[in-house]
Amino acid sequence: MDDTLRMNLKELSQSLGLSQTTVSRALNGYPEVSERTRERVMQAAIELNYRPNPNAKSLATGRTEHIGIILPIEQNLFMEPVFGEFMAGIAQFLAEADMDMTIMPTPRSNELQAYQQLAISGRVDGILISSPTLQDARVACLAESDFPFVLHGRTDCAFPYSYLDIDNQGAFANATRLLLDLGHQRISLVNGDESMTFARDRHAGYRQALQEHGVTYDPQLVCSQGSMTEEHGFNSVSRLLLQRPRPSAFIVGSMILALGAMRAIRHHGLEPGHDIALIAHDDHLPYLQADKFDPPLTTTSSSIRAAGYEITQLLHAEINHKDMGHSQTVLPVELIVRGSTRTYKRPA
Repeated sequence: MDDTLRMNLKELSQSLGLSQTTVSRALNGYPEVSERTRERVMQAAIELNYRPNPNAKSLATGRTEHIGIILPIEQNLFMEPVFGEFMAGIAQFLAEADMDMTIMPTPRSNELQAYQQLAISGRVDGILISSPTLQDARVACLAESDFPFVLHGRTDCAFPYSYLDIDNQGAFANATRLLLDLGHQRISLVNGDESMTFARDRHAGYRQALQEHGVTYDPQLVCSQGSMTEEHGFNSVSRLLLQRPRPSAFIVGSMILALGAMRAIRHHGLEPGHDIALIAHDDHLPYLQADKFDPPLTTTSSSIRAAGYEITQLLHAEINHKDMGHSQTVLPVELIVRGSTRTYKRPA
């Protein structure tokens, strides 16, 4: 049907012999409308090609039914597989909630100003923030504005705010403990950029487990600069394997790093799981499945898609109940032991 023939709310209400208020409430799922009336209204809306006027709906409810996400142009995040899975989880919840998202690309130099502008623009009801740094100015900015937002991760900012995170410190402490219990002492960590809180927390978990087992921390065994790329995994592990005595085990921050790590281990004439133990963090990327590696990869495991869904659900609740206080959720991380970790054997 042509858009010009679409029926408005008043005409739909007249055709059904119901008030505009009743029809509007039926279309928006209000519980006080009976199921029979709701079904009747929904069927008529489909048959008569009714579409709500988003501007009118926004005026009536004070809501845009949009959430905002700001993307720094320089990061090229749409090419980043973990971000893609995170966005898939966000999109799944938005589809179920009949909401949408506004994506605002911006240069890194204008990022803070972009958050300020989006919060007062009237274009979105709330904002999702990801990849927090230790002292994140975005959090301070939005916390002071009293605009609904949720952070994916945590920061050291003193302002109260809502967040959803995983237990990065506990996950990497458990991974390190496993290797220590298997007899490994020279354990290398290939981490993310430690200006980011997730990487700082993972490093803390690694050091915590070493201290518990009375193993001296050696900063030469840690690589904590660089991006989560296969190339970075290869270069870091290759360089660390030149040490004497060499590391007998590696913990790496992602499955993509693990691809490079395995390639580096074999490049040095060694075999993952036999000569060198390897653990990676698994975000559940559908095309990089830990049990399909050779050998199957021991992982700290947490779904980034599920995190995207849950954080959007949390933001939705914050938008609808601004007086509910701040929700702070830390999801557990599972340690799954597979063939890439075995009891330490002294090199011949």
